[in-house]
Amino acid sequence: MNSKSSLVGDRFPHEFNCAQTVFSLHADELGINEKTALRIASGFGGGMACAETCGAVTGAYMVIGLKHGHHTGDAEAKAHTKQKIQLFNEKFKAVHGSLICKELTGYDISTPEGSEAATEAEVFTQKCPGFLKSACDILAGEI
Repeated sequence: MNSKSSLVGDRFPHEFNCAQTVFSLHADELGINEKTALRIASGFGGGMACAETCGAVTGAYMVIGLKHGHHTGDAEAKAHTKQKIQLFNEKFKAVHGSLICKELTGYDISTPEGSEAATEAEVFTQKCPGFLKSACDILAGEI
């Protein structure tokens, strides 16, 4: 576990969503302030509010984009970014089996009923922190 992974519990689930947690933990090294990172990532939690791609994953994509993203039409730079995303995906799926929030949690948290059931099952305190820590650990590796 890296230093960012150890900070997950300070932010999630009580302060910020999953995407905000991963992205904001990297804000300093990315050259943006934490408030800006939190605002950018705010709409990506809960699988983009529809229990699709996990917020830990989308938060990691934002980190990868700021670190390695292309900003010109250069095909090689574009391919490099895509390769980094694919590598992240492979590593995350190897640990957790999916990138999809409702598959990872076992609940469709985009609905009030699903969110309530997930809360009662302690998914946000028992399962989700592991996804966040994995995302941070993967990012700390070769990505």
